[in-house]
Amino acid sequence: MMVITLNRKKTLIRAKNRKLSKNYLNPITFFIIILNNQKIKMTDLRGRGSMTEKVWLKNYPAEIPHEIDIPKIPVHQFLTDAYKANPTKIAIHFMGKELTYKELYESALKFANYLQSLGVEKGDRIAVMLPNCPQAVIAYYGIMYAGGIVVQTNPLYTERELQYQMADSGAKIILGLDILYPRITKILKETQIENVIITGIKDYLPFPKNLVYPFIQKKQYGFSVKVEHSGMNHLFVEIMRSAPLKEITVPFDFEEDLALLQYTGGTTGFPKGVMLTHKNLIANTMMCDAWLYKCEDGQEIVLGILPFFHVYGMTTVLILSVMKKSKMVLMPKFDVEDTLKTIDKQKPTLFPGAPTMYIGLLNHPDIGKYNLSSIKACLSGSAPLPLEVQERFEAITGGKLVEGYGLTETSPVTHANFIWDERVTGSVGIPWPNTDSVILRSGEATPLPPGEMGEIAIKGPQVMKGYWNRPEDTAMTFADGWFLTGDLGYMDENGYFFIVDRKKDMIIAGGYNIYPREVEEILYEHDAIQECVVAGIPDPYRGETVKAYIVLKEGHSATEKELNDYCRKNLAAYKVPRAYEFRTELPKTAVGKILRRTLVEEEKAKLAAEKEAK
Repeated sequence: MMVITLNRKKTLIRAKNRKLSKNYLNPITFFIIILNNQKIKMTDLRGRGSMTEKVWLKNYPAEIPHEIDIPKIPVHQFLTDAYKANPTKIAIHFMGKELTYKELYESALKFANYLQSLGVEKGDRIAVMLPNCPQAVIAYYGIMYAGGIVVQTNPLYTERELQYQMADSGAKIILGLDILYPRITKILKETQIENVIITGIKDYLPFPKNLVYPFIQKKQYGFSVKVEHSGMNHLFVEIMRSAPLKEITVPFDFEEDLALLQYTGGTTGFPKGVMLTHKNLIANTMMCDAWLYKCEDGQEIVLGILPFFHVYGMTTVLILSVMKKSKMVLMPKFDVEDTLKTIDKQKPTLFPGAPTMYIGLLNHPDIGKYNLSSIKACLSGSAPLPLEVQERFEAITGGKLVEGYGLTETSPVTHANFIWDERVTGSVGIPWPNTDSVILRSGEATPLPPGEMGEIAIKGPQVMKGYWNRPEDTAMTFADGWFLTGDLGYMDENGYFFIVDRKKDMIIAGGYNIYPREVEEILYEHDAIQECVVAGIPDPYRGETVKAYIVLKEGHSATEKELNDYCRKNLAAYKVPRAYEFRTELPKTAVGKILRRTLVEEEKAKLAAEKEAK
């Protein structure tokens, strides 16, 4: 799941959470509370079970259209258009190195021609296993120019994870970093990969960084890799030197042609390849552009820290920047001090990020030394954004930080709060243009009325074509044309949506339903807590019990007893964590989402080991 969180006066879950926390998830009292707080009368709800009108549209400012005309073009057309509009405009800044749109366009065409010389045909899958760097952008658009399908691959994958994804996708070619070459070679026999393309960070560094970096890399990893341009191995720099520069024409079907196989993170099960078409990606990027209506073509600078192998970073940076003819400032990884320096120096206006990034920046002791005032807007995704973080970040930057919502399967964004207009605290906002959303009762396809809790479902042009080679999984994810998100929530009478939790994260302890997000919201209000996650761990008596994993702010302290007393003041007894574990850091995905499942698996392994010892 990907998220983007917002803010008005204190409403329902947030402002009144202390008041509501003791009972708002009990089905009967929850509904009564909603009625009281939202002033919905029982008579207002009669006969509205089949309501599908888009009540949220009344909240749209005049600048955002209800419906957008989506141009029937392939994703790479954005690059062609940006190049033709202003070829000398800077497209990429990377650690001191800059590429114009002319250089980016020509490099992408060269890469496309080289792929075709290797036998790539329309529909072939090409894997890209890179951090954010110019080569990742060149390859992404180059693959599409060649008619291929991009398979974004996390550079942190283990051999097992990489082998699974390559075999499942049927990728014919993989592009990876030199430092990853040993890992790639070990899985080749178990896949359909025919060619390996290798590049290095140094390939796009300015002098003298390009000479120094190999020594830094060797010190960091303890080894260096030298690959020859021969046989099935190809060097990116040689491709750029030797490949022909000529336009390519490939037959194109806007509705059906896949642009991307984006694998789900695997945090809620075995990774599946999400089939995203050119239509899906074009539609979601156009929606994002409409939402950011104050941003101007050719004038924005976008901070590219979110990894491109995550759909959120890909849409909001990799595609949107090119569509807006903007400059991307790429960073291969998130480092707090480097990020502060980069913002201070490069003056980005847009900063798509994740809550952990904003939390990390806010907790840096020297944040006051850096000028962050260039930031106009930040979209926060991948996890819930604590209100305190939002308010502090806005105060420091003078920009707007809003949370949105979406999933890999929806390219990814479906809902968001307004950036420059009315915002509602605790809500993930309202559906984007061209998007419909309802709350469905489990196992039914009839929309529930406002205030009733159920599963969030979505329709829109950004919804995936389906799961790669998994027709049964695809069928199970749709009900009467609605995409089922697996997230529990409700919609208020004004069309604002609230997420309670994920179906699969819900803890059932002693017969009670407990939603981790509610407990986490309370914990985040404690002055000593920097990060936290709540999980259901096995318990012989209650089935599951609540455990909180805590990272304390530097210079702060808290004991288990203090946190227990604090939670008991603010939560019903059955929701209070039965155990607390203090850690220096929490396991996260590359985009910053805390891996709840990893912690649960650790607990299960621990219990199994204890049983064995007995």
